[in-house]
Amino acid sequence: MVIVVHDQAEALEHNLPQFLTVASASQGEVIVVDDSSTDNTPDVLKLFKEGTPQLYTTFLPKSVPNKSRLQLALNIGAKAALSSRIVFADITRPPLVNEWLTGLAEGTVTVVYCRLKHGTPQVLHQLFDDIEEASNVVLKAERRGGGGHRGRWFRMRRGMYDAIAVNKEQIVDAIKLFDQRLTAGRKMKLGVGVFFKNLFS
Repeated sequence: MVIVVHDQAEALEHNLPQFLTVASASQGEVIVVDDSSTDNTPDVLKLFKEGTPQLYTTFLPKSVPNKSRLQLALNIGAKAALSSRIVFADITRPPLVNEWLTGLAEGTVTVVYCRLKHGTPQVLHQLFDDIEEASNVVLKAERRGGGGHRGRWFRMRRGMYDAIAVNKEQIVDAIKLFDQRLTAGRKMKLGVGVFFKNLFS
């Protein structure tokens, strides 16, 4: 699992243990890339690293120029990963059950939606044959200037997933879909397309 953070010490304290528990149950690893945080994120990560072999941390220096720091940070995390299957996750969307991660092993590209309904965790995995088929969902959820995949309402219909799993050979194409500048018309077209596809799936 690759997680990029920036000034998210509080979210790390609350949610990283859940990612580590799920990763440990599946003999996986969690790679946290710190994008030049100015709060106490580095200190929090240092505390978590003690006695946690499945956690690997690295950072993106502020001095490194790039048109998209998110894409660069995701690349750093993906290159550090040992697995042939990479999961890009959001620290604000922790896994609620172990099936959150185990289900991500299915399909070529898989996205996961997780929620609590009446106190009971519900997990749904959406499978795609390749990254091109999944591209509209990724672009819709990860567009620059939007809320990312942090939306709350009708998240599955809107494609606002919690995490995405991609085979390592497709990582470069997948990362290119993150943090793109999209016109208002393209955003609207993506939104309508994703909504109706997921509404009837």
